[in-house]
Amino acid sequence: MLTRCSLAILLGLFIVPSRSDARQAPARSNAQEPSLSAEVTRLVQLLELEPGSTVADIGAGSGEVSIEMARQLGPKSRVYSTDIASKQLAEIKDAVAKAELTNVTVIEGAPAATNLPDECCDAIFARNVYHHFGDPPAMNASILRSLKPGGRFAVMDFAPRTAVTGTVPPSERGSGDKHGVAKETVVEELKTAGFDIVQVVPEWHGKVTFLVLARKPA
Repeated sequence: MLTRCSLAILLGLFIVPSRSDARQAPARSNAQEPSLSAEVTRLVQLLELEPGSTVADIGAGSGEVSIEMARQLGPKSRVYSTDIASKQLAEIKDAVAKAELTNVTVIEGAPAATNLPDECCDAIFARNVYHHFGDPPAMNASILRSLKPGGRFAVMDFAPRTAVTGTVPPSERGSGDKHGVAKETVVEELKTAGFDIVQVVPEWHGKVTFLVLARKPA
C-alpha cells in the first residue's frame, strides 16, 4: 500500500514544467531584439552598400558594428571607425586586431567634426550617438562634407522615455528625463544641414530605436 508520502514522490517524478513555459520569457526577449548581424544586413541594404564601398561608423564605441560591417562588405571595402574617447579607440583597435581585419581604419573624431577626408564615403551612420552631438549643425555639416555626392547618412537613435514638448537643446539630450532625441528633431536638423530625407523607420531595432535615412544631394 502506498503511503501519502510515497504517492507524492511518485507523482512528482512525472510532473515537469512544459517546454513552452520554460522558454517563454527568453523567446519574447529574443523576438524584441534582432541580432547585430541582422541589423547590419538591413543597414547595408538601406545605405546601398556593396563590396568595395567605403563607409564610416561615427561614435563607434567598442567597434562591434564596425567589425560586423567590415565582415559583411568584405576585404575590398573600407570601414572608418571613429570615436572621440581614447578608451573607446583603444577598444576598437584591439577588437579589429583580434578579428584579423585589414579593411577597418580607426580615426579619432572631434566633438563637432568627423575628421574624415572630404567626399571619402559612400555612406555614414551613427548608432545611438546623434543625441550626444553637442553641436549638431557643425557635426552635420562635417558629415555632409565627408560624403560623396549622393552618399547616404543613417541616424539610429531613441526618443526620450518621457514626453517632451518642443525641441530639446543639444546640451540636455545626453542624460536625465530628456535623454535621447526625437526623430522629428533629427529630420529637421538634417534638412537644415542640406540633406534630403529619404526614409524614416519608426521601429528600427525592436520597438525602441528609430532610423532616419538622409542623402547628400548629387
